[in-house]
Amino acid sequence: MTQGQLPRTGMDPDEVVRRRLHAQRLRGPGVNAPEDAVRHLLAVQAQEFPYARWSLAQRTGSLGAASEAPSHRVAAEAAVATAAEVEEAVSDGRILRTHILRPTWHFVHREDLRWLTALSAPRLHQGNAGMYRQAGIDAAADRSGQVLAEAVRGGSHLTREQLAARLQDEGFAATGFGLAYLIMHAEISGILTSGSPVRSRGGALKQTYALFDERVPAGPAMPPTRAEALSELVRRYFTSRGPATVKDCADWSGLTMADVRLGLQQSMAAAPETLATSVIDGVEHYFDAGTEGGADGGNATPAAGPRIDLIQCYDEYVMGYSATRHYLGGSAPAFPVDGDPMHVVLLDGRMAGCWRHTMFSGRCELDIRLSAAADPVLDAAVQDAVDRYGAFLGIPAARVGSGVKLEGHI
Repeated sequence: MTQGQLPRTGMDPDEVVRRRLHAQRLRGPGVNAPEDAVRHLLAVQAQEFPYARWSLAQRTGSLGAASEAPSHRVAAEAAVATAAEVEEAVSDGRILRTHILRPTWHFVHREDLRWLTALSAPRLHQGNAGMYRQAGIDAAADRSGQVLAEAVRGGSHLTREQLAARLQDEGFAATGFGLAYLIMHAEISGILTSGSPVRSRGGALKQTYALFDERVPAGPAMPPTRAEALSELVRRYFTSRGPATVKDCADWSGLTMADVRLGLQQSMAAAPETLATSVIDGVEHYFDAGTEGGADGGNATPAAGPRIDLIQCYDEYVMGYSATRHYLGGSAPAFPVDGDPMHVVLLDGRMAGCWRHTMFSGRCELDIRLSAAADPVLDAAVQDAVDRYGAFLGIPAARVGSGVKLEGHI
């Protein structure tokens, strides 16, 4: 906001939802590739790897456009990233999966991980200090880091179990949460990051670890100052998730509200045209000024007919907010109750049910439970979502109990 400019007053909930969907690339033109989705969002929560792949694919190609009837989307959606393409980007290191921010598992673009680690590490180590002491690793972390670095040096990507064996050979207990925190300490310290995943006997991808400096490009000769890094994080957060508040950004990033305000001050001084503001319920919200009033902005014409989106419960559309998550229209992420699915069904951007997938050889079944009463129009929107998920996986998909039968399916 430039000097003397007043914030826009008021924004109704529907406009907030529309703007967030577009900012997050769940509507409108998507990005070109999975790594571009990560670059846009800066960090994408990814502890549920099979579902986190889908979070990236949903934001590529034209999958999120939803401006035409379902029957007109087939050609456009052919360009959407597949699960295999996301896995390839993770395998070759364009996308890295590591502990960062709060901390939990996140996808981060390799070009962003070095400066983001430098910004986050002091606060992450401070937050983990109690667990380090409890695990007895605070005094031994430097030596364990050296052991781990040597274990993976030269492109030797190792699984957690293989790292544990190396540590145990050097006299570390390296079991349970002690092992977890030894590895996390090395990630936060810029020693380890994700390597190329390997397949388990059951066919699932298994995380490996690699040397940080062999997977993450060298930074500039003059690394960004802390103020510059804060400015970059804040700008990327609000342009990809706005409208949102300072507290939303602080809780998402693990930074203090004072740090977020400093980042805002720096960002808006350097590029005042980038962010716009709106006071909603007495609280200032920030968002991408480039979408204001545009075809892709909050005033965009709603899509014809309902739109169903299947998103993971840790999707950035959920986890990107704390103070203003109520615009989602439901409680997520949620722990399963009585076996209910925990992932989120969106109806026109608001929570409308839950879902999960079950993978079989050559097919996928989707358990989709809606809170709204079924009708032909809504059923068609659900089927459209099922078809999109099947195209992403590259195998036939059907809704459990929907009456749709796959060829040869018993």
